Amino acid sequence: MDILLYGDLDPDEAATLARRHLARFDDGELFLQYAVSEALGFDDGRLKTASFDTMRGFGLRAVAGETTGFAHSTDLSARAIARAAETLALVGRGHGPAPAPRGTNARLYTDANPLAAIPFDRKVALLQAIDAHARAADPRVAQVSASLAASWSLVDIVRADGTRVRDIRPLVRLNVGIVAEAKGRRESGSWGLGGRTAPDHLLDEGVWQDAVARALAQALVNLEAEPAPAGEMPVVLGPGWPGILLHEAVGHGLEGDFNRKGSSIFAGRVGERVAAPGVTVIDDGTIEGRRGSLSVDDEGTPTARTVLIEDGYLCGYMQDRLNARLMGVPETGNGRRESFAHAPMPRMTNTFMAAGTEDPGAIIARVNRGIYAKSFGGGQVDIVSGKFVFSCTEAYRIENGRLGAPIKGATLIGNGPEVMQRIIAIGNDLALDPGIGTCGKGGQSVPAGVGQPTLLVDRLTVGGTA
Repeated sequence: MDILLYGDLDPDEAATLARRHLARFDDGELFLQYAVSEALGFDDGRLKTASFDTMRGFGLRAVAGETTGFAHSTDLSARAIARAAETLALVGRGHGPAPAPRGTNARLYTDANPLAAIPFDRKVALLQAIDAHARAADPRVAQVSASLAASWSLVDIVRADGTRVRDIRPLVRLNVGIVAEAKGRRESGSWGLGGRTAPDHLLDEGVWQDAVARALAQALVNLEAEPAPAGEMPVVLGPGWPGILLHEAVGHGLEGDFNRKGSSIFAGRVGERVAAPGVTVIDDGTIEGRRGSLSVDDEGTPTARTVLIEDGYLCGYMQDRLNARLMGVPETGNGRRESFAHAPMPRMTNTFMAAGTEDPGAIIARVNRGIYAKSFGGGQVDIVSGKFVFSCTEAYRIENGRLGAPIKGATLIGNGPEVMQRIIAIGNDLALDPGIGTCGKGGQSVPAGVGQPTLLVDRLTVGGTA
């Protein structure tokens, strides 16, 4: 594998260069990456897109105090690394490199390349089968789209003391989208799944047919949906994917850089109550096969199970090496980057709320009038204030303790930290998302996981038209 990652550059020479160029700084690494990716898109009954990409390059980072210098190139040569080191000289001198992280969470996922596991014609046949099955399932199906994406990334992280950590990262994702039409009205539904696994299970009829069924069910429900009510009311959030609200409205505010700089609403509040009793929030990059999991983060630190909030009290933040050092706390394995062309920063892995003890049906039964939000689409969040707006892609009225008619056009408007204080019931049905999450921050995108049990928020502003 060295030839894929290093090309004509000798790995021992790379280690020598890292030592030569990084020894005088407080921290830093030579990050090398080789990656291949493939994406197929099937729409309107035919293969619309098919792409295959390969990339290889390095990123050289040096840290002195609070200042970071970073340079990258696709030219893997000693000369290119030396040119990158000239840029790093602008950040000044440090006090010598910090100790390198030790260990990995090996075997969280397969080393196998998912692109090579299934021939191209079988991938196309899978998407054709999904299209045909969805169209045959209901006469109201007007449009079907299906996509299959896979990537395989090989990274080496080389530090000034000669430490070299390697990770091999597979990733697959299948998505199904359906548009249903009746009486001149069109509505959509979608479902996806994936993770750091081999893609063979996606060929299983039971797996992809379940994805079709879920996407179709959502589209058909939305065909019958009424205008959403408006006003402040109790909201029940379903398990699994609705954890994206937790991820956006609370998770980013618990990342170390925002708290070190004092720009998060959670800054300086460790030990304080920041959520209702019973609320425990965890970031865990060690869950086998999950989309957000990593054997090591992109600085070479083993990922961890980090309790951020326990029983309502703030325990700490997600940390990369730089912010952990400056805040005087241990790193948590949350230093992540999109690729070799990006510097790492504190990012979430798989972030979820722990299960409670209440029966989900009993939680709904407690609500006289409100809504049940089963699935979310896009949203916007202000990290500083915690304010958010999220749109529901599938939601229902709750009337007299029972699920009522589906509703369309509902948006949830609120403040993340305030919502955490207003949780009055936590279900025993913790679920993680099916493996479709992508997190954006600072212009970088990385795969991430979310999750939660059924939750009852005693009051939340619902934007609607009814």
